[in-house]
Amino acid sequence: MANVVPCRIPDVRLNERGEERRVGVEIELSGLGYDELVHHVARLLEGEAQLASRYVTRVDTGLGTFTVELDSDPIKDLALDDERLPRALRELSTQAMDVIDAAAERIVPLEIVTPPIPLSQLQTVEELVAQLRDLGALGSREALYFAFGLQLNPELPALDPDTLVRYLQAFAGLYEWLKSRHQLDISRKFTTYIEPWHNRYVERLMADDYAPDQARLMRDYLTYNPTRNRALDLLPLFAHLDPSLLGQYMDDPRIKSRPTLHYRLPDCDIDNPEWQFSSVWNDWYVLEQIANHASHLAELRSLYRDSRKLSFHNLTHRWPETVHEWLQAKGYV
Repeated sequence: MANVVPCRIPDVRLNERGEERRVGVEIELSGLGYDELVHHVARLLEGEAQLASRYVTRVDTGLGTFTVELDSDPIKDLALDDERLPRALRELSTQAMDVIDAAAERIVPLEIVTPPIPLSQLQTVEELVAQLRDLGALGSREALYFAFGLQLNPELPALDPDTLVRYLQAFAGLYEWLKSRHQLDISRKFTTYIEPWHNRYVERLMADDYAPDQARLMRDYLTYNPTRNRALDLLPLFAHLDPSLLGQYMDDPRIKSRPTLHYRLPDCDIDNPEWQFSSVWNDWYVLEQIANHASHLAELRSLYRDSRKLSFHNLTHRWPETVHEWLQAKGYV
């Protein structure tokens, strides 16, 4: 097993209730059969597996309930033994489902969804990923039709507009840098569900005088980004904050209310021995630190606005390179 890199803990560790902040993680992968993955997750986490429905298994552990599922609702919902179907078709259901299962497990990702995990316990995810790699788990680079992601759902330290704006500004400034480090696979580059925020929205967001109330913050975002398909998806958070206002822009039953951000950008490159969960998390840690360091956030916003101007530096430097140099100078990387 590769050397395990520690997951760094942000300075702002507690939420507004004084509790340790938590992070949900979603890991898409292939290379292992469904039953095999369930077995290994339960064994590695010392948990008890219970089948909840077709291709959905709950694994109860000391950290909470992990879910292992096939990431495809139509296949999970198939029921060829349904009594409403013709008898002849039902008699073929076992063989038919075996064929469907074999095909699905090759082209549809399996997904591990963690419970909200305290920041201090995130190392468990790093260790789980490393052990699954050793057992043969595969990620995005294995085949062109794989577009597997690793998604983070970090709980925010507070839900007031000022806190939200700081996190959103930090993400806008770091987006290209994060993408250069964690959006690696060509199959995901051609998908639409990790799009950047609309340019006009980012221009408004990065202004020094941007200080909206909650309703204005939501309307500004939803006017330009009325979709789940964003690298940092705010819709679950908005569903938690004000579902009625969100409903004026979107009506999508897939949006789940939760007091977290939904970071969808990174690939899951689990079969690459140089890739680790901690590398993804530790770059998010950089965003956490900047969002909670007022002068550094102001510098990043200023650098971002300058990068949109015509200059010799901008003609000879890509924005991710400029960000990386700045992060190095500040001691973040």
